[in-house]
Parts: sequence; structure tokens; C-alpha cells
Amino acid sequence: MSAAQRREQLIAIGRQLFAERGFDATSIEEVAARAKVSKPVVYEHFGGKEGLYAVVVDREVRSLLDRINNALTAGHPRELLEQAALALLDYIEQETDGFRVLVRESPVMSSTGNFSSVLNDLAHQAEHILGAEFKTRGYDPKLAELYSQALVGMVALTGRWWLEVRKPRKDVVASHLVNLAWNGLSHLDSKPALVVRDRS
Repeated sequence: MSAAQRREQLIAIGRQLFAERGFDATSIEEVAARAKVSKPVVYEHFGGKEGLYAVVVDREVRSLLDRINNALTAGHPRELLEQAALALLDYIEQETDGFRVLVRESPVMSSTGNFSSVLNDLAHQAEHILGAEFKTRGYDPKLAELYSQALVGMVALTGRWWLEVRKPRKDVVASHLVNLAWNGLSHLDSKPALVVRDRS
């Protein structure tokens, strides 16, 4: 096996172990044992568990962002919302281990970030789309940031839930997400107020 092939093998094994057990419960010994190599081989390629984890997370962040960016083929804002929701659910379905790695908390930050940084990138993209829509509908475009965070958070948390239950089907989940987001956004009050007031 060439050095490049060995590195890819170790990354694949690390990805699987980090998905199964998380960062803290994964050991270099186990990575080496599954690869049938000595621990020094793993250290030679990555410097340690933190280095291996950073490579795995960086790849997953790029993979997820690429999928979502490629899915956003323009069109009506509702279509963009559908495309983004389906891209995330496709990633969860096809790259389950990768998604599990991203959503697990870890003390180690990779150079491209973690799931929170992916969500922030997506919210920033959504903010531009919402800002333009808000202007045409007479809403305050400064609130686009708040709404984009809410939308992305809703889709991401639903994705985490669907990762475990896998019911209903992906297209049904996406259609319900879009239904809630789109119909909720299309009936926004320009100056919302709480109905329940502090009674103390």
C-alpha cells in the first residue's frame, strides 16, 4: 500500500470510529489496530488523534458545503429552500458517518470549523436571499439575519432528529420543512408582538 493509500485508509477508519464513538472515546491504538498497522504509522501521517480528527472534519465540512452550494441552482426562493433542505437530507442519508462526526461536540477545532461553522455559512447565504425578499415585501431587511438563523437551525435540528428515526421518507420530511418555513415566512407580520405578557 502506498503512503497516499495508507493515509486514505486511516482517514476512512478514523471517520468511522469518530462517528461511532466520538472524539474522546476513540484511540490511536484502535485506529492502528483496525488498519493493521503500528501506532507510529498513524502518528507519522497525522501527528496524533487531533490531527486525524481535523482532517476528517475538514473533509466533511467541505463535502456538506459543496453539496448544498451545488444544489442551489437558483430560482424562486421557495425552490432554493427545497434544494437546500434536500441537499442536507441527502448528505445525512448518504454520508451518515460524516454527519455524525460533524454533529458530535469535540474540544478540537479543525481549520475549516465544525457543524456550527457550516450552519453559519448556510445562514449567511440564506440571509442574502431573505434580505432581498424582505425588501420587496416591505419588511425590515435588517431582520433577515435573525430569520436566516432560525430557518437554518430548524432544518439542521430536524436533520439530526431524522438521522436517528429515518421516518418519514426524506422527501416527506423536506416537504414538511419547506411547508412550515415557506408558509410561515409568507404570512409574516411586519411588526410581530407577543400575545402572552408577563403576568407577575
